[in-house]
Amino acid sequence: MGTYAFKIERQDNVATALELLPQGVVQIRGAQDTTLAVTLEIPVGHKVALRDILPGEDIVKYGVPIGRATKKIPAGSWVHLHCMQSIYDQRSSHLDVVTGAPNDIKYE
Repeated sequence: MGTYAFKIERQDNVATALELLPQGVVQIRGAQDTTLAVTLEIPVGHKVALRDILPGEDIVKYGVPIGRATKKIPAGSWVHLHCMQSIYDQRSSHLDVVTGAPNDIKYE
């Protein structure tokens, strides 16, 4: 069987975890079937870097840039708010890394 992530378009530099990805080798399906060494556990639905992504480089998913790396993201790493910023939502830098909840608004 195996553990899987999905690469949507050939030019994407991230794939989406179709299940909880454990550290170790996982299968990448979709636009280009291959394997990838995942460096740490990645939650279902989140992105994994398919190659090294440099600071300031676009995060490409669906064949289009969806964000920008805020620091170096090694191949096999979790790609989320701790290492990228959305280019669609200027508030993304104010969201909790794990939950996505806004940190710049006080809820009572």
